[in-house]
Amino acid sequence: MTEARDRKQVKLPAEYEAEQQHKSSNIDRRRFMNYTGWLGILGSLGIALLGFLRFLFPRVLFEPRTEFKAGNPNDYAVGAVDTRYLNSERVYIIREEDGFYALSGVCTHLGCTPAWLASENKFKCPCHGSGFKRSGVNFEGPAPRPLERHKIVLAEDGQLLIDKGKLFRQEKDEWNKPEAFLYL
Repeated sequence: MTEARDRKQVKLPAEYEAEQQHKSSNIDRRRFMNYTGWLGILGSLGIALLGFLRFLFPRVLFEPRTEFKAGNPNDYAVGAVDTRYLNSERVYIIREEDGFYALSGVCTHLGCTPAWLASENKFKCPCHGSGFKRSGVNFEGPAPRPLERHKIVLAEDGQLLIDKGKLFRQEKDEWNKPEAFLYL
């Protein structure tokens, strides 16, 4: 019996080598949890590093310029409402005998684009029927206030320069400001 006990305790080199090969081919629970923990830590650090690198390159919204040149004043007929910049800029350019003003092509009710009806001498919104006089003042429909005017000035080269970023409201008595109407 002692031989059997001694034999169990003392392993031959071939048996030891076979047992080590068997252990290396199988992964035990402790080693698996160790690998999983390190994988989680390294993954978290990698995601944090990506977030930091993304922080170094912020998102930027490049918006179009609010200013545009609308040509020479001689290109516009006196007493006419010009719609050439309606589709691209949503602006009406109106020439009166004493100067110009630029009306916004955005209805003050819900933001639709009013159409110019030359036969009726008014702007009519196709969405809910708001009507605006040639000056931009509302007179029918649900629009709560007149159309807004844009800043209009002469550029250095003599062309009309319209800035859609600067608005003038009639109810705030801003239509009387110098940049809301260009006197010629």
